Amino acid sequence: MANDFVACDTIRSDFSAAMSAMYRMEVPAYGILMKLVASVNEEALSTDPQMRERLSATGSLDRISQERHGAIRLGTPEELSTMRRVFAVMGMHPVGYYDLSTAGVPVHSTAFRPVSDASLKINPFRVFTSLLRLDLIKDEALREEAAEVVSKRKIFSVGALELVEKAEREGGLDSRDARRFVQEVLQTFRWHDKAIVNAEMYERLHEAHRLVADVVSFKGPHINHLTPRTLDIDSVQQRMPEEGIAPKAVVEGPPTRQCPILLRQTSFKALEEAVSFREADGRWWSGSHTARFGEIEQRGIALTPKGRALYDRLLNETREHCRPAADGSNATEYEAALAEVFKAFPDDWNSIREQGLGYFSYSLTEEGKSSTGIGTDLEAAVDAGLVRFDPIVYEDFLPVSAAGIFQSNLGDDATQEFVASPNQKMFERDLGAPVLDEFAHYAGMMKASIDRCVRNSGIGVAAE
Repeated sequence: MANDFVACDTIRSDFSAAMSAMYRMEVPAYGILMKLVASVNEEALSTDPQMRERLSATGSLDRISQERHGAIRLGTPEELSTMRRVFAVMGMHPVGYYDLSTAGVPVHSTAFRPVSDASLKINPFRVFTSLLRLDLIKDEALREEAAEVVSKRKIFSVGALELVEKAEREGGLDSRDARRFVQEVLQTFRWHDKAIVNAEMYERLHEAHRLVADVVSFKGPHINHLTPRTLDIDSVQQRMPEEGIAPKAVVEGPPTRQCPILLRQTSFKALEEAVSFREADGRWWSGSHTARFGEIEQRGIALTPKGRALYDRLLNETREHCRPAADGSNATEYEAALAEVFKAFPDDWNSIREQGLGYFSYSLTEEGKSSTGIGTDLEAAVDAGLVRFDPIVYEDFLPVSAAGIFQSNLGDDATQEFVASPNQKMFERDLGAPVLDEFAHYAGMMKASIDRCVRNSGIGVAAE
């Protein structure tokens, strides 16, 4: 019976915890990073009571310590389509389309994540999922060889596929099957140190693009980073060297602000890990591979199309003046330019709201709950202290930032020129479903919060 099924949110939470434990074993620096982030978050909450109150009032305080996003890279449309079905069992849906070819990375991507407010508060685990664009690789012979290699691999266990089919057929999984599902799917994301190509082919793939080598050369899409959320990314960036971790030179995204917007990200350099290549004579040869790294993020408010257009314009203006060097040699100059240019973006919540730059969730104050049928509009209710507004957290990603993280960890020489070729239609065909439009989704969340205020208080919201 349906009542016996484990909730998708619970399966997602269990999987996120299992993934975190596995990655901590595979990448010890991740454990150090988690302790640092926990310490910084507690300090931020202790020194900023307003932040603590806002997070508590919106039901977001408990999720901070549990919050993670991971990233994987897939090789075939079939892998992408099946991954969509796997994530659906965990209540995760594809949101947004990201073309990274414009930034020199031959993939396009989506983010699988929960979408309802209730599910996000339980566990907002996300996986940024990229599909390799072999069509962007110039060497036709190498394209064909790589396509043949990935077409033969099986990244999902038989048990995982059986449980996905069972969940689809029966509408869910019971507790025993849910536990098995977590363990079976976890194997897809595990690191494998034995390559499925020989050393010579690995080098040719690596020469085409380091990310191509990472996707094609191995048994499965090992998780290449797992990211906790911090409330003060500048403090984490400053303190990482004290923990023996070297951060990338520049924090990706907007500058430091009183009112955080969108997403800021930093990372530590990818690990050089031992791998083995099997040759035609059956012998194994030792080599190394660099791909997996640590990443930290700080999330701000989701921006409207108007706000996003302003953000993109200011970021482009900054980079026209000073583009961050891969080796970090002009980091100070870039950060100064970024801060100066972004003075044009309002840095208080009410200005952001009044100018229609960001999405907010509206709720009744205690006074508002006791005032019914007041017959006014929303703005008057806000001014009268009957309704409060809180920023809606940006749950998604930024293509330029993602590419910057990729490139800083793939190596300083990884940047290459590709013809910009966004193809959402092809991606959705391979995915087997449309991706959710993030702007429409956030707008829907804001409207739903206003509707709740109307139902619960009798506020008459003026038509827009």
